[in-house]
Amino acid sequence: MLSHSLWHSHRAIFKAMDAPICLISSDSNGQLCVAKEAKQILDEIIQPVVVVSVVGLYRTGKSYLMNRLAGHQTGFALGSTIESKTKGIWMWCVPHPIKKGHTLVLLDTEGLGDVHKGDEKHDTWIFCLALLLSSTLVYNSLSVIDNNALEKLHYVTELTEHIKVKAQRGSDDDESAEFMRLFPSFIWSVRDFTLKLEKDGRVITADEYLESALELKPGNSSQVEKFNLPRRCLRHFFAERRCFVFPRPANDDDLARMEELSETDLDERFLQRADDFCSYVFNNAKPKTLTGGRILIGSALACLAEVYVGAIRNGEVPCLDSAVVALAQIQNERAVEQALLVYRSQLYEKVCFPLAPSELSDIHTNAEKAAIDTFINTSFNDNEQKAQLKLMEDIHTLYAELCGQNQQESMNVCKATLTEIFSPLDEDINDGTFMRPGGYKAYRDKLQNLTNEYKARTHKQLMSEEVVSEYLKEKDQFGKTILLSDQCLTEAERKNEVECLKKELLEQKNKSLEEMKEFQEQVLKDQQKTYEQNVTQMLERINQENERAKADNERVLEAKLKEQKALLEEGFKDRADLMKKEIESLKSEMQTEDELKRSTLSTVVDTLGTAASLFLPGIIPKVAGMAASYLSRFF
Repeated sequence: MLSHSLWHSHRAIFKAMDAPICLISSDSNGQLCVAKEAKQILDEIIQPVVVVSVVGLYRTGKSYLMNRLAGHQTGFALGSTIESKTKGIWMWCVPHPIKKGHTLVLLDTEGLGDVHKGDEKHDTWIFCLALLLSSTLVYNSLSVIDNNALEKLHYVTELTEHIKVKAQRGSDDDESAEFMRLFPSFIWSVRDFTLKLEKDGRVITADEYLESALELKPGNSSQVEKFNLPRRCLRHFFAERRCFVFPRPANDDDLARMEELSETDLDERFLQRADDFCSYVFNNAKPKTLTGGRILIGSALACLAEVYVGAIRNGEVPCLDSAVVALAQIQNERAVEQALLVYRSQLYEKVCFPLAPSELSDIHTNAEKAAIDTFINTSFNDNEQKAQLKLMEDIHTLYAELCGQNQQESMNVCKATLTEIFSPLDEDINDGTFMRPGGYKAYRDKLQNLTNEYKARTHKQLMSEEVVSEYLKEKDQFGKTILLSDQCLTEAERKNEVECLKKELLEQKNKSLEEMKEFQEQVLKDQQKTYEQNVTQMLERINQENERAKADNERVLEAKLKEQKALLEEGFKDRADLMKKEIESLKSEMQTEDELKRSTLSTVVDTLGTAASLFLPGIIPKVAGMAASYLSRFF
């Protein structure tokens, strides 16, 4: 059970919406559309989203459960008349009370089957959209789960007509397995339940009650087929099925003012079931994923809603594969933009030229890591790493520009310092102070002292050696002129000094070259770190997606094994045999996927490295040997 105080402690971490708003509605032409304000809210959510939708006939108390999940007494309209209060699909985003770093997105749909509306096609699309957008789907009904209740859930029997998994389906594809992988978990919520949970003289759970209601009848008549169809669809499409039964919350007079009632006014058993329901959803509802275990964040969910609604407006059947392609293009462009914004903002907050190359490198490394984190969290289905390579190249270009600016600023600082320190020497040179007997020694001593002072003040500056090297080179000819004119020196001493000057200039030039070599080595190290960070974080994401995809396959396999057993117990041996073939096919597919996993990851690493080496020359010698070392972390 989750208390309201716990809810409010989580609100401090993430600013939740104060009230729900409309996500999908109908425009003036009766066409479905995504509300701009709701999309803007979702676009700002960069966390994984756990999406819980509720559907059901109107006036069955759907909105109360959603308010309870949101931790509020009011919010989604409850209504107290025979009209369907909610129109379209309404959304409420709140911080997830259990899963840190996740957002709980609650979707409340308009009541299905409103006789005043009389638009069955509209109801079907609302049902399909709620299903396609959610990770957990709650179906709300009244009284009992009987044949009448299942017939009213006829939308589930039409799913294959209104939803496609693949744009082109092969003859051997197991469609039910594809639907199971991608469809949400299913919860049947039965309100105003008055029966005892008993069967054959023993107490049963609500889940057993649901499975009992979904048992098939033997026979081949049209009547039997009509009876079995909704049951078979629920069993085939939803791998995870749960049931919660709720007693009547209050008497008839109080039901009309549910929003005004405090918990003390409600039936204790109802409150306990409501707490059990919320606890189950909070602990078990998973983040919304698409093909291959790819988790959606808020902005991706907004794009997905637009893609599906766009297909419906165009008179097309929403296709999951097509949605993934469209979503990837939109989301990956956004991921690169947002990652670059993060990189720039972190750099410009901390960069103050001039900096030592190692300091700039550290700032760049941290900013790049934050940018890659943003990209990894925001991007979607970047199978060929095109978006990631673009990000790598754009960051490399920006960093190269920064290094150039830093180099220029460092040179300006060193030149200014040199001018300040050596100005007395230049003044003496201009005044002819050293053109006298013994002037050469005085010149050399002063030059050396000022050089030492300059190096002491600029020893941490990039370009320090280069700037003083150029200055000493300029003064070399003047030093030789003083040397030749100084009558205190012998010819042998002059020759010795000339050799010393040559040697010192060469040593200074070597120091300048060493300085530039260290700078270039730092640049190459940064390029290597860029590659390593991108590869490591990319492989971690792929590995997580593979684990989720594997879990999805295992969930589907478990559901099919359970269904095979149920079919045998119900006397449907022929169907059980067909199910056995599906199970063997699924096992074979899972084994093949495991075998392809390593080779796929290795190919991804090599592809990324080869492509990146075109603009990161520092990684060329190391790309070939890195794949094995990185892949070893994931096996």
